Amino acid sequence: MIEIKQVKTQDEANYAFVEELMHAAFPHEERRDTIQQREYSDNHALFRNNIIMENGNRIGMISYWVMENFYYIEHFAIAPALRNGGYGKRVLETIKELLKGPIVLEVEEPNDEMSTRRIQFYKRLEFILHNTSYVQPPYRKGDNGLPMLLMSYGNIDMESCFEKVRDILYKEVYGQTLES
Repeated sequence: MIEIKQVKTQDEANYAFVEELMHAAFPHEERRDTIQQREYSDNHALFRNNIIMENGNRIGMISYWVMENFYYIEHFAIAPALRNGGYGKRVLETIKELLKGPIVLEVEEPNDEMSTRRIQFYKRLEFILHNTSYVQPPYRKGDNGLPMLLMSYGNIDMESCFEKVRDILYKEVYGQTLES
């Protein structure tokens, strides 16, 4: 049975697993600095950093944000040795049941086989791809934003609220506001 358990830095062994997996799975420009990530994990009211367990074994990590009208999955990774074994599907089915609300996430534009496969994976799990232009703001000053796309699951009308969702992500997740 898949278990998704919030993890804080005091849980040293599990937090170390989550942190190491995140560093291995996401390049520097796609994640915040380690100190800030630890601070958010321990203290940010909207942020949940989670370890994914099955039968007492660590299999992955997932972090998400609790927004007013939706959840935002920021990072999701399965341990490399366990990838392509059906865990990703089972974890997302579990998280959809656990959160019981609309979910938004970012994906890379389908410019190569891996990004295309990732989008197809989410589509099989009933996520909808939105082709509206979106740039993931940089996590740190001096870095560039990354062209991405948003995907959503559940009862959220992205046609009418795309800009609102984008603005919430920019403000809450990335600490930025759009210039008018």
